[in-house]
Amino acid sequence: MRNRSTRTRIAAATVGALAAASLALSATPTAANSSDGYVRGYDEYEGDWGDEGVLKLGNPYANSNATCLWQKILWAEGATEIDGTQFDAADIDGIFGRNTELATSSMQGRWRLDYRDGIVGSATFARADDKLTMTGGSEERGRTLYLTYYGSRVSFPVIRNTEGKYMFKDRNDIWRTAGYNTWTCS
Repeated sequence: MRNRSTRTRIAAATVGALAAASLALSATPTAANSSDGYVRGYDEYEGDWGDEGVLKLGNPYANSNATCLWQKILWAEGATEIDGTQFDAADIDGIFGRNTELATSSMQGRWRLDYRDGIVGSATFARADDKLTMTGGSEERGRTLYLTYYGSRVSFPVIRNTEGKYMFKDRNDIWRTAGYNTWTCS
């Protein structure tokens, strides 16, 4: 009886270990989130932004290059800002303030999302991801991918570098990495 119990435990442990290994292998990320520090993606670019971190008024990433990227999207889409005008290049400063919050809410309404909370969560970022089109390079890991964001008003170039980090040009035409913990765009 003791041998059977020991064999059962060994078999159960083996099955558990195989299941854990299988999950670990299949859990390769398709994109990153704020804990990684960057707006990032791997392999196919479609869906890269669907698991990004939250950008909102008052959170730790409110003032960042990730916010600059989001503001660039608001500008490209012609989102309505706090004074009723279109979000423009001068508004791209990396500060997630009331103007960005209200423009985000406006954009969520225009995109017919189920909410208009002014928070850039994974669903809002994922909707923006739908507007990316590959223009060159490669989707393979470790290769540079060139994309264009096609907004309803204007388009702009985006790069996913060899590390999978997204880059964009700030309002001064300088390439910036879309990081949650960096704020160099202005």
